Amino acid sequence: MRYSKINNILFKKNRIKLAKKLEKKSVAVINSNDEMPKNGDIKFKFCQNSDIFYLTGIEQEKTVLLLYYHNKSKKFKEILFIIKSKKELEIWGGHKLTEDEAREISGIKEIRFLNQFESILKETVISNENIYLNNNEFFKFSTPVASRDIRFIQYMKNLFPLHCYKRLAPLMTKLRLQKEPEEIELIKKSCEITISAFHRVLKFVKPDIKEYEVEAEITHEFISSGANGHAYDPIIGSGKNNCILHYISNDKECKTGDLLLMDFGAEYAGYAADATRTIPVNGKFTDRQKEVYQSVLRVMKKAIKMIKPGTTINKINKKVNKLIEKELITIGLTTSEEIENLGSEDVVMKYFMHGTSHFIGLNVHDTGTKDTKLKPGMVLSCEPGIYIEDENFGIRLENDILVTKNGQINLLDKLPIEIEDIEKLMSM
Repeated sequence: MRYSKINNILFKKNRIKLAKKLEKKSVAVINSNDEMPKNGDIKFKFCQNSDIFYLTGIEQEKTVLLLYYHNKSKKFKEILFIIKSKKELEIWGGHKLTEDEAREISGIKEIRFLNQFESILKETVISNENIYLNNNEFFKFSTPVASRDIRFIQYMKNLFPLHCYKRLAPLMTKLRLQKEPEEIELIKKSCEITISAFHRVLKFVKPDIKEYEVEAEITHEFISSGANGHAYDPIIGSGKNNCILHYISNDKECKTGDLLLMDFGAEYAGYAADATRTIPVNGKFTDRQKEVYQSVLRVMKKAIKMIKPGTTINKINKKVNKLIEKELITIGLTTSEEIENLGSEDVVMKYFMHGTSHFIGLNVHDTGTKDTKLKPGMVLSCEPGIYIEDENFGIRLENDILVTKNGQINLLDKLPIEIEDIEKLMSM
């Protein structure tokens, strides 16, 4: 692993929290992700299922966690199943975890090999009544490809058609929303690496470079700092590409006078950072760019203060949209009369077409809904923007915010954001 060792106390705490939410006489099974084919005999780089990493810290493929109610002890027990390594396997694919190594990472005492899984599964399921199975229930997620979780659900129902099946995803969502102190430290590390990458970029950006060259500078800083890489495909959009929300081609030339919008974040030990900054390619904002930038920045500063216990993302979005509405009038993009005639939502959506916040954690768009009440330990983005397609530029600014008992902490407060600071750093 590239990152510093994580104390397995974190994973033990996470499993205990989950066990307390399971009904008695239950079994829960959590699988690792599939290894995904690319082309020919090549696979994509393996990405672990966030839930099994949250519960075990294991990043290796073909891993299964079994939690089950033990009738004699009246407590939940745990078994971790891993690949049994062979010499040929290690020659081609590298080292695989030993039982002791898996035990040390996860804190799980009973480690078994996968060839024992089915027999142990049958024994534990038959003596219990409920089966908790996992599935990706993120509301925006859709795919025609059957995941390992979907296939495993069918496998279990064929083996045990008369048991009572229950959803694990709602329980995992609640657990993952509020971060343990160890998790917050890992997110802070992701943010630190992201900040370093931005400082590197400020020294590098100049007219006539390609967007992918900027991406390469960010990637260099991430990898050399011990991050896994990008938490998501980076958006490096210059000129009119500022206005494409999920622009990832990153293949155009950065021209003098244009703005460069960069939405990027490091992934460290599985945990994501998510930052956006918009800078001038030639190091100097025009008067019009400054005007719009300051509007977005004013909204952002007010929006950050809204992120506190008791509110929801939906409530924040409504308030931010009202702030954007006022700024659109201030910078001459609309009028009070137009808003009255067309409606506030239609006018705002023309220039600000996405939400202000989403949860952040093991995924950049992490578990939780827009109506989830915020509590201490949750981490959210704050990312207002104004996109003016007719003027060939847009501005988005984004920080990561930790909800605390008394309000919030900006985890990216050291990421330069004021116009004066950006222009100064770019001139050095």
